[in-house]
Amino acid sequence: MPETDLELLIRAARAAGAIATRYSGREAQRWDKPDGAGPVTEADLAVNALLEQMLPAARPGYGWLSEETEDNPDRLDRDRVFIVDPIDGTRSFAEGSLTWAHSLAVAERGVVTAAVIYLPMRDFLFSAATGTGAFLNDTPIRVSEPQTLADAHILAARPNLLPDHWIGRAAPVFQREYRPSLAYRMALVAQGRFDGMLTLRPSWEWDIAAGDLLLREAGGLCTDRFGTALRFNNNLPRLAGVIAGGTMVHESLSAALDPESTGFPAL
Repeated sequence: MPETDLELLIRAARAAGAIATRYSGREAQRWDKPDGAGPVTEADLAVNALLEQMLPAARPGYGWLSEETEDNPDRLDRDRVFIVDPIDGTRSFAEGSLTWAHSLAVAERGVVTAAVIYLPMRDFLFSAATGTGAFLNDTPIRVSEPQTLADAHILAARPNLLPDHWIGRAAPVFQREYRPSLAYRMALVAQGRFDGMLTLRPSWEWDIAAGDLLLREAGGLCTDRFGTALRFNNNLPRLAGVIAGGTMVHESLSAALDPESTGFPAL
């Protein structure tokens, strides 16, 4: 039988891990991107080169969107597109952490249909395809459903709790924790290890595309900060943040956010 998109992404993610783990994070060459766009290492570029060769060769009709490739508007004319972050959590990689990830997705007409988030240093492979559920190393995963928001453990960077974001100028009460890779945060919520996550900053599609499908297939809700379903392969591949979790967590966080907040730069 022909290889499915998910099988292709899994094979590519493991190949990416084999490349990336040849580099020592602290010793890998590192550069800062222009305009404060963050760091990039030689490992990011090596993984990107592998994936850009491997994935389009297997699916020549698909478009390509990657953090480490200059954007080509031709992708906008394709029904299906690969959306790739070669290493999500580059700062963590450069610091020698274990929590960076490869994030790979296929979107069809704006909706993600196959997704993989792979942490090679921990051999955690999260995967999902439309209608088949979400998995961690072949074991089904499901979002958690705490009784109240106050009981919930939410992954969020500290600036998301600034009062300007919230109705009544106060964030709701919950247990805040943090992990540096946005893709890994979304996977952890899909797994049920944490009850929800939010980022209110504008977010690049390659950081969140794979996590969006994982969360939905794990029974969760995943939207932008305004409660709108995420759509991918946009002209500007950036979305208005992410709120994700089980039904109660998602609805509680959404209801508490001030829709008029301008605490972070507009898209």
